[in-house]
Amino acid sequence: MENTKQAAAPLPSSDSGNKRGLLIIGLLIAMLFAALDGTIVGTAMPTIIREMGGLELMAWLTTAYMLTSTTIVPIAGKLADLLGRKLVYVSGIIIFIIGSALCGLAGNIEQLIIFRAIQGLGGGIMMPMAMIIIGDLFTGKQRAKWQGVFAAVFGLSSVLGPQVGGWIVDAWDWRWVFYINLPVGILATILIAISLSGKKAEGPVKFDWPGIFTMVIGVVSLLLGLSLGGSEFDWLSWQIIGLFVLAIVSLTVFVRIEATTEEPILPVKLFKDRTFTMINGIGFFMSLGMFGAIMFVPLFMQWIVGISASESGTVMMPMMISMMIFSVIGGQVVYKIGVRLQLAIGMIVVAAAFFLLTTLDASTAKLTASSFMVILGIGIGLVMPLLTLVLQESYPKSQLGVVTSSSTFFRQIGGTFGMTLLGAVMNMQSSSHLKERLVPLLGQLPEEAKQFADQTSATVASNPQAVYSTLLDPKMLTQFPKELTDKMVPVVKSTLIDSLHTVFWVGLVFILIGTVLTLLLRNVKLVQQTKEEKAAAGTEPQVNHM
Repeated sequence: MENTKQAAAPLPSSDSGNKRGLLIIGLLIAMLFAALDGTIVGTAMPTIIREMGGLELMAWLTTAYMLTSTTIVPIAGKLADLLGRKLVYVSGIIIFIIGSALCGLAGNIEQLIIFRAIQGLGGGIMMPMAMIIIGDLFTGKQRAKWQGVFAAVFGLSSVLGPQVGGWIVDAWDWRWVFYINLPVGILATILIAISLSGKKAEGPVKFDWPGIFTMVIGVVSLLLGLSLGGSEFDWLSWQIIGLFVLAIVSLTVFVRIEATTEEPILPVKLFKDRTFTMINGIGFFMSLGMFGAIMFVPLFMQWIVGISASESGTVMMPMMISMMIFSVIGGQVVYKIGVRLQLAIGMIVVAAAFFLLTTLDASTAKLTASSFMVILGIGIGLVMPLLTLVLQESYPKSQLGVVTSSSTFFRQIGGTFGMTLLGAVMNMQSSSHLKERLVPLLGQLPEEAKQFADQTSATVASNPQAVYSTLLDPKMLTQFPKELTDKMVPVVKSTLIDSLHTVFWVGLVFILIGTVLTLLLRNVKLVQQTKEEKAAAGTEPQVNHM
């Protein structure tokens, strides 16, 4: 592992201390409003579609943002090492602000999708940059504390997003979901611009254009295949197979380029280091499994337990709160129990939460489901901040951008795989169970219900979740005779419960794989450095002394 020593930095003056405070405030503001945008827009989507139309394109409002934000992450990390944090971060915020303004001005759904992609570029640059700069500002225990705080802010945005989005849509207009980013983004830009230095790597800057080109094609093809497969196109269609083949070819060429180029976007030699590989593997598998809970627990609570969408949000809130608390606690405890032990404990707690989710049934109370989510949040909180912290403590500042952004990148890729794979498991199990249990029952319905029976039977194979949304929606059920619903609803509920249990079991398998990886991790030692040691190591904050 490379361990180059950085040039010593001067001890901070009181002026630089003030600027560091401004910088942290700017980072927190930028992190909050960028993370909020990931959840706040979802609340406004029904209103946007009602006004603009284009229901068939609605998913692209999320997909376009996800494609660009995920793809740009490793590029942003490398550029931050080459060009300096300030130029890259401020550029990302400005792109995000411009994208937000354009989204608010969009005249149709197609324009909005394009502008969401632009916004995603800015968001993808911003998300890892905050963690990179925290890695610059602090070392040791202080770095752990602030990584936990920023992880907590990210969790807070997940709690606030839907509520804030709903309030803005009800009080003003859906366009203000995007316009609200402008004043907040401008404030964050000013604070960061005046307090962060523009220092960059010494010597000529060499961009890895072939690496950037092949990585973009490979990642975009992979994400498109995962997003469109099973929804827009059949998994075995030529379109999806073609996307996956293009992804494999492009990423293979990318790896070959990265092995020989002078300034690689993602140095292949990093994967030879067990710490780098295991940490990113843990993040990948935890994100892959974690999305099972985030996606399907609200669905379970709405369709099985029978609570409203807003009430199901309150079931998820305890997870976010416990995650926030233990993100901060975990940053302190790790110095007493060690990295490997804390990661193992956190992953075991997450696995225990997934096992508890497999026990959910129609009689489950909201309080019980919330307690399971609290356990899940505790586990995530113990693990998430460490994934970035360990990489930052293991590599020199010259590689801080690359290794930090890699952590974000693999977690985002894992989340995308999770949504796709667990969604596919859900649909396959649902279709199989519905064919076995519901279709024979539909054939026994009276003649006057024959058209409904035929339509429902056809939907079972193509879109089983549509069957759930129809037969488990109290408003829809009022349109059918009671004797009809009394026969079908118990069957549909049992089918959904069994399908979701399978999803949670599969998610648990991914979590257990991540747990095994913690046992293969070297016992990384984190040391709290004194101010003098930090100055000697050149790890004092890069703040302007203007």
